[in-house]
Amino acid sequence: MFDDTIAAIATAPGEAGISIIRMSGSKSLEIVDKIFVPKKNKSIKNYPQRRLVYGHIVDKNKDKIIDEVLAVYMKAPFTYTREDVVEINCHGGIVPVRNILDLILKNGARMAEPGEFTKRAFLNGRIDLAQAEAVMDIISAKTDKGFDVALNQLEGSLSKKVSEIRDIIVELLAHLQVSIDYTEEDIQEITYPELLSKSEIVRDKIKKLLDTSETGKIIREGLNTVIVGKPNVGKSSLLNALLRESRAIVTDIPGTTRDVIEEYISIRGIPLKIVDTAGIRETEDVVEKMGVERSKEFFNKADLVIFMLDASKELTKEDREIMEHVKNKKAIILINKTDLPQKINENEIKEILHDKKIIKVSIAKEVGLNELEEEIVKMVYGGRVKSREMSLVTNIRHKNALEKALKSIEESIEAIKQELFFDLIAVDLNDCYEYLGEITGDTVAENIIDNIFKNFCLGK
Repeated sequence: MFDDTIAAIATAPGEAGISIIRMSGSKSLEIVDKIFVPKKNKSIKNYPQRRLVYGHIVDKNKDKIIDEVLAVYMKAPFTYTREDVVEINCHGGIVPVRNILDLILKNGARMAEPGEFTKRAFLNGRIDLAQAEAVMDIISAKTDKGFDVALNQLEGSLSKKVSEIRDIIVELLAHLQVSIDYTEEDIQEITYPELLSKSEIVRDKIKKLLDTSETGKIIREGLNTVIVGKPNVGKSSLLNALLRESRAIVTDIPGTTRDVIEEYISIRGIPLKIVDTAGIRETEDVVEKMGVERSKEFFNKADLVIFMLDASKELTKEDREIMEHVKNKKAIILINKTDLPQKINENEIKEILHDKKIIKVSIAKEVGLNELEEEIVKMVYGGRVKSREMSLVTNIRHKNALEKALKSIEESIEAIKQELFFDLIAVDLNDCYEYLGEITGDTVAENIIDNIFKNFCLGK
């Protein structure tokens, strides 16, 4: 437990029906008792804990009522931080919130650092580090799917899987230590085949988690998607169709879109950061030329490229140049304007982009959009992760720890196959155990913990 008491505004700034100021620490009850006057009793201490009490925040030095509020006291250890916690529900707005917080700070609390409430929950053993990180994922979730995954991690789904793997390693290390320490005793040593079998189980479980990391990253951060093609092939129309609103200007004049347009959309629970680019072509127009250069920059950074072609026109030099760049990208090919007489050579497209999915659409007639959405879902999940699966690795820090753990267990397996000394095998197994512990926070360095929580919002 910490000696000091922290306070912060727990709700978003601005005008609202209600705002909440939160305190955590041993002096929380003492501080609120100094500034809160209940309507019926003299002190909040006379009320049962966890009961919302109606009254006023009063600056007793100035004999001035600050605001009409509801206050609640929650006694440790059954709180978010496992410390005494007080929450004050006041009128939403800058003035009452600021005045109440100032009064709290004057009476013995200090301003909380970003994420310090959750950091205390972690350090006091209420949640592990993976669960703490899931708190911010819940707050920043862009889709229902992202929220569900984060909530599942907050409830310990990933931590449980990591702990199960570490338990197997602990068992192996215990057997190895007995065999190393008691070589002269009549104790049955663990055999190399037994070591190999259980080490391979550890490896397979780590691989299974790592296989979810690409999908998990997309669910958490969004799929960076760019729409490319020549001018006037229907890129802006596609963006509007996916958004189901007229976000981009659509005309028959080539070059209408002169800069990139970025939007977030959700396709069946998958967040897409989708970019409508300026049509890629040679141009003397200075402004359009700048837009084309920016389009190329976004193209190079994209996780997914949607390359659009005009079915009513023959392939041009510009189309073929774009296709050469698309070859090495994860891409979907859309042949648009299929409601018009077809002039495009599909065989040539298939010859150049033979491994890419080609979908015929008519944005104007709303044909083919469902197939496009289905293909995006298929590409994200890749057949490896079911859409209902919740134990996804969504955090790059977790992925890095798993990769290091996998390397260590593979080195251990190689040592076992060569039947090296048990103490050499134990070194790699212990490294694997330590790397997995970085995920839950059991073996993570203090500076990493500080770095994680400084990215949290105030009051959480």
